[in-house]
Parts: sequence; structure tokens; C-alpha cells
Amino acid sequence: MISEILKYTLPALIVFLTTYLTLSKMLNNERNRLKAEAVLNNQKYITPIRLQAYERMVLLMERISPQSLIMRTQRQNITNQELQSSLLKTIRSEFEHNMAHQLYISDKAWEMVRAAKEECIKFINQTALQTKPDGNSLQLCKLILENTMDRDTDPTTKAINYLKEEIRTLF
Repeated sequence: MISEILKYTLPALIVFLTTYLTLSKMLNNERNRLKAEAVLNNQKYITPIRLQAYERMVLLMERISPQSLIMRTQRQNITNQELQSSLLKTIRSEFEHNMAHQLYISDKAWEMVRAAKEECIKFINQTALQTKPDGNSLQLCKLILENTMDRDTDPTTKAINYLKEEIRTLF
């Protein structure tokens, strides 16, 4: 009696297990294929955005470098204090304008960008302390340019080099 039941149930069980395992593997493969396809599809859209974010960060670093700031911000007949205020306002404005791009770059790259911004602010403030607040802004311009030349490493250049190196490793 038990042998009769086993005669019918054992082959049915083997067929069921074989079918289950085959279908399970097939569904897993399909799920993995769909995931890979979704990742590739996302990369098609994300990669250009990430590249643009790195470009914007390099541009930000170029725009907040002291030499570039002086060339864009200097006006005649303003005081050292007004120039200092204008330089700091420009740095903060440029930085705030590009903050959203941090989503697409690495945390380390973003930290380098933030540190470079803070260093530029600190540098301008320290240099401004060497001048009279109500003096002609040409004095501050000259000091900033001289002190920039005396520095071993410019924080914006350091950040740009890091961004370039990171982008090379990613793409």
C-alpha cells in the first residue's frame, strides 16, 4: 500500500521540485537582468549629470580663486573693507549657487570643495587685516596677489586637482 502511494507521489514530487527550481532560477535571472537594465538605463541619464557636476565644481574653484575674484570684483574708488566684503559675498554666492551639485560628486570631493572655499575666505580675511579698512582697495588687491604668489599650494588648485583625479578614476 505504501509502495503504491510512493510509486505515484515520488515521481510527482520530483517533477514538482524540478519545475520549482527551474522556474525559481529563471525568475531570478529575469529579475537580475531587469536590475542590470535599469542600472544601465539610469547610467545613461546620471553620467552626464555627474560629469556636469564635476565641471561645475571645477568652474566654482576657478571662480573663487583669489586671482580670479580680484579681476572680476575690483572697482575703482572703493575701500579695502568694501572690496573684502564684495569678495566674500561673491565667494558665498558662487558656492550657494553650486551647492546642489554635491549630490553627484563624492563626499571627499565635496569636502575638498568646501575646504577650499573656507580657505579662500580665511585667506582674504587674513590679508585684509594687513590693510587699513578705509584705504584704497588697490592696496588689498596687491597684497592678495602677492600673498597668493607666496603660497606653496593654492586650496582651489588642490581641489581642482583632486576633482580631476577623481573624474579620471570614475570614467
